Amino acid sequence: MFFVTPAYAEEAPAGTAETGAVTGTDAHAAPAAGEVHTETGVPAEHHGGVFPPFDTSTYASQLLWLAISFVIFFVLMQKVIAPRIGGILEQRHTRIAQDLDEAARLKAQADADVAAYEAELAEARAKSNAIGTAARDAAKLKAEADRRAVEADLAEKLKAAEGKIADVKAKAFADVGTIAEETAKAVVEQLIGGTATKAEVTSAVTAAKKGA
Repeated sequence: MFFVTPAYAEEAPAGTAETGAVTGTDAHAAPAAGEVHTETGVPAEHHGGVFPPFDTSTYASQLLWLAISFVIFFVLMQKVIAPRIGGILEQRHTRIAQDLDEAARLKAQADADVAAYEAELAEARAKSNAIGTAARDAAKLKAEADRRAVEADLAEKLKAAEGKIADVKAKAFADVGTIAEETAKAVVEQLIGGTATKAEVTSAVTAAKKGA
């Protein structure tokens, strides 16, 4: 807190200062010459309304305290603040490096897992294709074998049927001659009222076949 001598105190009559008859307010506002303020340690008459940092009489002390403050601040920065900031930055740098290493490791592991999965998938596809191809080939071979077996069976049945048909045809032809002879004999007997010998009937049927 700074005190400034009011203007009315400077203009007070000299007799008042000599007699010492001043009021309580004037005595407080106008300190005696050479009196030193206890708060600032600077003679009262040196203020004169000047801001203390701009007072040329205090430049030396100001520069001294500035140098002391700068040295203290520099020592604090070098011994306390800078090491702490450096330690924090180092910890962050170490943590970032660890995080980057972990990320790189995880990425490499993921790439390896993807490569292994793709390899297994390709192998499974190859196996499935091989199994499908083998199954198709086996099915084709079985179908071809079944077809051949059926064709052979049908050929045998057809051959047997043809043999039966030939036998039936031969038997039928043989029975036709006998039936024709019997029929011719019966017709002759009905027409002429006599009997005909078997040799005559046979010769007549043979002649009829040749004529036909």
